[in-house]
Amino acid sequence: MIDIQVTDLSIEFEVGRKILDGLSFQVDQGERVGLLGRNGAGKTTLFKILTGELLPDEGEARTAPGKGVGLISQIPVYPAEYTVLDVLNTAFDHLRDMEKEMADLAERMGEGDRSTLSRYDTLAALYERQGGYETEMNLNKVCNGLDIPPAMRAQLFSELSGGEKTRVNLARLILRETEILLLDEPTNHLDLHATQWLEEYLSRYKGTVLAISHDRWFLDKVVQRCVEIHDGKAELYSGNYSF
Repeated sequence: MIDIQVTDLSIEFEVGRKILDGLSFQVDQGERVGLLGRNGAGKTTLFKILTGELLPDEGEARTAPGKGVGLISQIPVYPAEYTVLDVLNTAFDHLRDMEKEMADLAERMGEGDRSTLSRYDTLAALYERQGGYETEMNLNKVCNGLDIPPAMRAQLFSELSGGEKTRVNLARLILRETEILLLDEPTNHLDLHATQWLEEYLSRYKGTVLAISHDRWFLDKVVQRCVEIHDGKAELYSGNYSF
């Protein structure tokens, strides 16, 4: 199954100067692929097209329908009173919604409606499968790996530096367990320990990864092959691509 399909993609911001010019490649389900290219080659532009932030002039770039996509460079705006912990906990919003519905169903179970019991059982199984009983443990594990200590979790998110916000957003996306991760220079603002933790996490990640990075050591550890954007088109590499 194809998770990311890019076909004859073209876009220009200045007349006669195409950033992407017939770009085509695909990423299959579960693949980890590096995206290379000089500054201004169109890597981040491609990510913005994949997430719907930009529309191409020609061609298309799409992700598999129904699959959650996480993009590191997109940091949502949160209410001014949100702490870092509040932001991290938004990763579990879908579980909180399930908890509310399960509580409502539990109150109606005495009515003897079989459909109510069936819905509750379905939700309970899904809740457990998606880690509903392990949210605190998973949050601590990810925060420890990415060096987000308890003191930082108590801070207002709005008061963090840009690098700290990026790190928290990375943690939030990992906790969301999206099926497709678009990583734009993910090791920026990470120390060696956090970078190693991210490498180990991605080596076990069962979803699909497309990663922009100038850190070839990181790519060597994480990805299976690379796509380089050159003159708006794709050049494919596999095996040894450390050059």
